[in-house]
Amino acid sequence: MLAVGCAGQAPPPSIPVGASSDPESQVLAHLYVAALRFYGNPAHVQEAQDPLRGLDAGDITVAPVFTGRLLHRLDPQSPARSEVQVYRTLLSSLPEGIAAGDYTISAQDEPALAVTEQAAETWAGDDVSDVLGRCPDLTVGAVDGQSVPQMLGTCRLSDPREFPDDAAMFAALQAGDVDAAWTTTAAPDVPEDVAVLADTTSLVRAENVVPLYRRNELTESQVLALNEIAGVLDTGSLADMRRQVAEGADPGLVAGRWLDEHPLGVGN
Repeated sequence: MLAVGCAGQAPPPSIPVGASSDPESQVLAHLYVAALRFYGNPAHVQEAQDPLRGLDAGDITVAPVFTGRLLHRLDPQSPARSEVQVYRTLLSSLPEGIAAGDYTISAQDEPALAVTEQAAETWAGDDVSDVLGRCPDLTVGAVDGQSVPQMLGTCRLSDPREFPDDAAMFAALQAGDVDAAWTTTAAPDVPEDVAVLADTTSLVRAENVVPLYRRNELTESQVLALNEIAGVLDTGSLADMRRQVAEGADPGLVAGRWLDEHPLGVGN
């Protein structure tokens, strides 16, 4: 009995945070793992190609996702576009047993139109709303397999011309073969002489990072640890971490270094 008493309680199990093989998913998962560990919670990244299925099956407990992409899956007909509307609609659409933490107000990775700097000066402006007058006639490029908006406000875009990768797409843009190109706000590989148009009127559905988690399996302090990421992560940092991973850096090391430079609990 004395021996059993001295052994103490077993350590808490490690919290599995789901991530697909996509580099951005890996970086985000490692950020949330680091946040949990910062407050003394064992956690690890676990591969989960489909976070909803993984959460539902109990294979993972936490899964960082993008709000707009998940809302489109759960409610394809939803008209929500702004980040607040998308988040609130998503909360009401989540399956039973799954909850969402705070979304990253300053970190987005939504589809964005890119044009040459010359086009931005002559006809495209600096906001996607500035191109609405030419919307029906726009020739737009996209990477093969990339999901891009079909509508800009009330204007239906023509089907994009597809390219095998970003390099080929941007080369076509710079050569004038397409008028604009679909990228994302956190893309790490946009050429310096290309302008990414802002979206101040929410013509494109918002894509903010949000952690999903299984209800009743995390403590209040663990949920608060996840929510702290929302207060420190921004789009520029996400793009820079994506760039480092694309260049061969380990996602865990990248996420760890970034949190060392942006510690949690400071001013929160």
